[in-house]
Amino acid sequence: MKTACNGMRERLSAWLDGELAEEERRETAAHLEDCAECRRELALLERLDAALGGLEAPAPARLAAGVLDRLRPRRRYGWQSLAMAASLVLGIALGGTLARDFYPYQAASNGNGEVLALEEFHDFPQGSLGAVMVSYQTEETNGL
Repeated sequence: MKTACNGMRERLSAWLDGELAEEERRETAAHLEDCAECRRELALLERLDAALGGLEAPAPARLAAGVLDRLRPRRRYGWQSLAMAASLVLGIALGGTLARDFYPYQAASNGNGEVLALEEFHDFPQGSLGAVMVSYQTEETNGL
């Protein structure tokens, strides 16, 4: 057995599965043309692959039923839904309050107190949640 065959024998399984890159596939094909020993090894692997591919692997009897049972939605109690809704409202309220502090408002230069959020924060698309949060200011921070 040649030393070049050692590396090629490791590639033969990937060759059968079509997992080799183009360059490796060409190198392996060229080697297989010249090496009868590797061709025999490839033939053995092909027979083994065909034999193993024909075997049936039965699934456990209750596997499908067990998977389907786990996929069915579980009953949610009323207090769980209420707690989830309260957490969501609290998160939105706190997020809005904290986001206001990240973007301090500067009074408009024209003196009429118009919000210039879209001009200052041009990276928020018009009508997006970011633009709404930035433009929403309390009267204390607006300077009105």
